[in-house]
Amino acid sequence: MLGTRKWACTNTADGMDELAKLFRTAFYCETDCAKHPRACINEQLYMDMADRLAEDGYRDAGYNRVHVDDCWMEFSRDAQGILVANQSRFPTGIKGLAKYMHDRNLGFAIYEDYGTLTCGGYPGSLGYLRTDAETFAAWDVDYLKLDGCYVDEDLMPIGYPQMERELNRTGRPIVYSCSWPAYLIDHPEKVDYSEISRSCNLWRNFDDISSSWKSIQSIIFYYDKMQDKHIPTHGPGHWHDPDMLVIGNDGITADMARAQMTIWSIWSAPLIMSNDLRTIKQEFRDILINKDVIAIDQDPMGIMGRLVVNTSVLGVYVKPITPVVGQHTSYAIAVLNRDLSSQQKFQFTLQQLGLPNSYNTIELWTKENLGLLGPSSFIRGQLGPTSAALYRLLLNDGRNMLETNRVPLYGNSIIYG
Repeated sequence: MLGTRKWACTNTADGMDELAKLFRTAFYCETDCAKHPRACINEQLYMDMADRLAEDGYRDAGYNRVHVDDCWMEFSRDAQGILVANQSRFPTGIKGLAKYMHDRNLGFAIYEDYGTLTCGGYPGSLGYLRTDAETFAAWDVDYLKLDGCYVDEDLMPIGYPQMERELNRTGRPIVYSCSWPAYLIDHPEKVDYSEISRSCNLWRNFDDISSSWKSIQSIIFYYDKMQDKHIPTHGPGHWHDPDMLVIGNDGITADMARAQMTIWSIWSAPLIMSNDLRTIKQEFRDILINKDVIAIDQDPMGIMGRLVVNTSVLGVYVKPITPVVGQHTSYAIAVLNRDLSSQQKFQFTLQQLGLPNSYNTIELWTKENLGLLGPSSFIRGQLGPTSAALYRLLLNDGRNMLETNRVPLYGNSIIYG
């Protein structure tokens, strides 16, 4: 994660959006280390990835935490009710693994579940919230993801805030990621993001991602549909989490990778990789560590960009970013071609998107400098299938501020094709 601003809730000191490394989509819950020595859930896997983050430029780009997901435990607690790491796969123990991360200037994240069991069938935290919070603090954990399997969803408004209080009680800064709304997809009337954001720093709210364009696109469709509910409740200390970056995995092309990175960044979404950094190709590494794109994601205002133009295959998103002069912001614009097979041309003026001033404009993937653009200037381009463009428009040194009636960017009128 980047930055040092205070979170809105829990006792952690990080207020910027999440950049990290998680393993679920790449390695799932493989525990047979004899059969899969380089792909099983064990401490060596996490140590290997930490080394790659530290040595291959990812940490310098902002990816500064390693996440352990499900299946790290023994199937039973010890006699005192304390969670125990699987002794054959994690012989150093969780505290030792956290130290390995900290020695490399990386944070350490761990997984649990609010229910009686985790999704993988390991001991859950129901009935042990205080014990587990104290255990994670004693192990020097920096981040907790609390899943929601094997529990009555009506208990979630009680249990997730209770775990927040228990984490705070330890006195250790621990980022708190909740899966609370993800289990209420079929009951949207029960999802109150203002309530959730009072306890959780970030939260999942849709299906798990897989390494396919169909999966990425389904998340984009859901977030587009829900943007009027998401945008007002998204920002520093309280983030909607559309799930992991699957960039570098089989089934994902370079164009798909740039598209996912573009849309996640226009949303100010957590950037949490799930891939194998030991074998990733250079072109995907370059996409993941594009610092200009990451800067859009990590913009200090933390605003979620809005879909403002939508046809059957193209979407145009606008996001206010810094620098800000008076009441005027700079902007990022993303253009997405969702189609699997055809190229798409696009053109629009800044005024059509509600941008009234003059901006120094650059496309962040190709580094094409479009120069100084005003309200009547066109942005034109052509996108291949499942690809995207991302433009950064910086205010022209505070000059040419036009006091016009702006097209509202955050109203409810969206053009559907």
